Amino acid sequence: MIVIIGYGNTLRSDDAAGQIVAREVEKKNWENVRSLAVHQLTPELAADLSSSELVIFVDAYVAKENEGVQVRKLSITDEFLINESTASFGHTGDGRSLLLLCQAIYNRTPDAYWVLVPAVNFQFGEQLSPIAERGVVKALEIIEKLINNWRATVVS
Repeated sequence: MIVIIGYGNTLRSDDAAGQIVAREVEKKNWENVRSLAVHQLTPELAADLSSSELVIFVDAYVAKENEGVQVRKLSITDEFLINESTASFGHTGDGRSLLLLCQAIYNRTPDAYWVLVPAVNFQFGEQLSPIAERGVVKALEIIEKLINNWRATVVS
């Protein structure tokens, strides 16, 4: 099972990008892909991670005008464990805290990526900026490639 978790505040313009991506993924009905649109990362999501082989977190990031979608491979490294004395959840945390919790409770962690959509407007509102709109489209393309590449490596 592959899990996509898009998070952000749908009432803060571009901050909704993660949730929008998650909802668009859900519409695609990709085989063995579950999509969750949530306001923020919470400890309860570790249960969803425990039964997945791949998880992709999607969020907005404060970008400059010419920046694009960023992709980061996530893992629980020694450096992360040293720098994070306690797990951080909520919108300011990142997926590594959930991976750490999943490891602690379920003794396993899925492969994980963080897809970050460029955002420039975090004011109250429900409209994405053109930069975030383009970022959502690009993020969907990237997520599809990540899934296909991951499936290809698992099969071979």
